[in-house]
Amino acid sequence: MHAPDGFIDVPVSAAAGVLAAGAIAVSLRGARRELDDTARPGGGAERTAPLAGLVAAFIFAVQMLNFPVAAGTSGHLLGGALAAILVGPYTGVLCVSVVLLLQSVLFADGGLTALGVNITTMAITTTVVAYALFRGLVKVLPRSRRSVTAASFVAALVSVPASAVVFTLLYAVGGTTDVSIGKVAGAMVGVHVLIGLGEAAITALTVGAVIAVRPDLVHGARGLGQKLKLRVNGELVDAPETAEPVPAAARSPRKVWIAGLVTSLLLAGFVSFYASANPDGLEKVAADHGIDQQAEEHAVADSPLADYGVKDVDDARLSGGLAGVIGVGVTVVAGTGVFWAVRRRRTADERAEDTTPAGTSV
Repeated sequence: MHAPDGFIDVPVSAAAGVLAAGAIAVSLRGARRELDDTARPGGGAERTAPLAGLVAAFIFAVQMLNFPVAAGTSGHLLGGALAAILVGPYTGVLCVSVVLLLQSVLFADGGLTALGVNITTMAITTTVVAYALFRGLVKVLPRSRRSVTAASFVAALVSVPASAVVFTLLYAVGGTTDVSIGKVAGAMVGVHVLIGLGEAAITALTVGAVIAVRPDLVHGARGLGQKLKLRVNGELVDAPETAEPVPAAARSPRKVWIAGLVTSLLLAGFVSFYASANPDGLEKVAADHGIDQQAEEHAVADSPLADYGVKDVDDARLSGGLAGVIGVGVTVVAGTGVFWAVRRRRTADERAEDTTPAGTSV
């Protein structure tokens, strides 16, 4: 789904870049609130920033695992739904955007001038659509962990063809080749519905795994806990809270973080070698309908990590594995740094508000 340079003309690419920049600016403000989870067990920047960085690294790793969806076509995780449900929609937009930026700059995956297009389709669209649908489903389904997992599946499934629709609309306005938009739309939506099934399965399995061991770490599962009810004189009343709070150290997400990082490294460093080599949905549609006629070579095509391989390492398995491990490492460090800075900025703003006299604007 990574659009290269040349598919969309410069004016529309620039407009998409402005839209993406605006969405990221809004997300930076929203992420400050999402990362400020000190009211939750084990909250604080020292815990939430690394977890958000881990989500970005996991998405990077799983995006390397193309899975077959039809004859000669493959798909991969987009990640917007997964990120939004795990860490919140604003933080989710930033997670996927960090992944797309690093993929473009380091691995020559997705054009530099098309970065705004890719963020719009793969980060913003998937996150907004998935989280809106997820929240709607959670409100009407029974308040349970299974409902969160089921809502995750449906939200992720719908988010992928929604992304394909947005790309088609951008191409209808700024496409660089003369092709039938109707045929492109049908092909894009059709293949991405199939890819969406894979996205839904990965998202539901991941959310289900995390919620089974640490539901408090899943943003989309907040508020599902229900107080114990007792029947008194024929009426149900809230049971008194007598249990002592568990120490924060006992609720540390460190084990979850380590398990997630090890899983990401294994997926990117080893399992990715066995991923499908077939073109993904966008590449296949572009080749079949002539969209790729104006595709341009990536500006960093000679990068040491281009095409997810390490330059001058001849063994394909070792080259790809090293590139995957490097990618996971860079993503978790960069993502954690970004989210730490976002969270620290909120803390600084709160301190400024606390020291500002009443009635004074800042």
